[in-house]
Amino acid sequence: MIDFTDIIDKKKNKLELSKDEIFYAVNSYTNGEIPDYQMSALLMAILLNGMNNDEVFYLTEVMMQSGDMLDLSRFNGMVVDKHSTGGIGDKTTIILGPILAALGCKVAKISGRGLGITGGTADKLESIEGYNISLKLDEFLKQIEDIGISLSYNIGDLAPADKKIYALRDVTATVDSIPLIASSIMSKKIASGADAIVLDVKVGKGAFMKDIDEARKLAKLMIEIGKYFKKKVRAVLTNMDIPLGHNIGNKIEVMECVDVLEGKGEENLKEVTITLASNLLSMVTKKTIEECRLLVIDSLNNGSALAKFKELVQAQGGNLDSIYDNHDKKITLRASMSGYLTDIDSQLIGQSSMEIKVGRETKDEPIDYDAGIIILKSINDYVNKGDAIAEVYYKEGNNIEQAVAYIGEALKITPNEVEEPKLIYEVIE
Repeated sequence: MIDFTDIIDKKKNKLELSKDEIFYAVNSYTNGEIPDYQMSALLMAILLNGMNNDEVFYLTEVMMQSGDMLDLSRFNGMVVDKHSTGGIGDKTTIILGPILAALGCKVAKISGRGLGITGGTADKLESIEGYNISLKLDEFLKQIEDIGISLSYNIGDLAPADKKIYALRDVTATVDSIPLIASSIMSKKIASGADAIVLDVKVGKGAFMKDIDEARKLAKLMIEIGKYFKKKVRAVLTNMDIPLGHNIGNKIEVMECVDVLEGKGEENLKEVTITLASNLLSMVTKKTIEECRLLVIDSLNNGSALAKFKELVQAQGGNLDSIYDNHDKKITLRASMSGYLTDIDSQLIGQSSMEIKVGRETKDEPIDYDAGIIILKSINDYVNKGDAIAEVYYKEGNNIEQAVAYIGEALKITPNEVEEPKLIYEVIE
């Protein structure tokens, strides 16, 4: 008979937990047999004393097996998935998915909603009038068979143990544990059934991981989990000191995705998307990264990725023209001096976006799909005093004064240019 107190005590004393103990702890808590305060104690012991790889594998496995496991074997090893640890203006899924579907991959993407300053793909897609984000499982699978892609939300009951444990971590200051983060992400990704997974691990001021060494540890651990479960996993460490792209908001981020799919758009957004897509394509084909990169770029240039995105939106009931309807008020911010734009602090931009309800503080809080911030300049662009440098869309009653103050602090103008920020830090295979 396993005693939960003994499990807490072992981890408190930096001892290794067995597979049986980890399965017992997670299943007992998920089934309501263990109170929050005991699981909180175990989570804190894990945060302080860590877990070895075997413990992380077992934790991932039990959470993964606590709910539905999607069987996508009918697609013959061509199912791809991507996960981002979250960042300001991070909209790559909406561009990457259609690119890969246009190139013959099967994109079975189950996306989440945003919480805090990092927006969720599901919210962005839901800003498209009529887009049905909540497909049933049979509809989800049929759409992948028919057009090669579905971007949906909450398909089946994936990893319910993780959902319950994460909610507890969120209120007990135990979120920032690498073993807990890795097992949480990978339990859902593996349960989703993909053959190849690329992980976009964001690093910087606007990301959860501020330190590149910690981000590298997280990436490597998630890759090890993938190996254990015989999945192809690759990680890309990317810069989140500045936002990705120009647009921060739900509807206006979809607009920017369309720009990229039309061959336009901010270079940093295009480059991160191309890098992620090229790696995924190479993982399910026998082609090199360089060959895949050319194919990805060609899909943007020849219009096939854009056509696939339009097909996706239509299949899920959306009216793409609706993204250009914005009923919010607009305010334009202007440069207070002449010089070069040398910083766009993503953390402050994220805080600004929260003031105008781009994101939500709690999971049930409503958001404003029309609200957003458009940064009109890029790093090292020269601006004259009085030039427009940003636009903010907002509804009356939201804290526009604080939002503008954050943006003013985030956009730094100096007399001299700076070194161009590095965009892709590392690809870990």
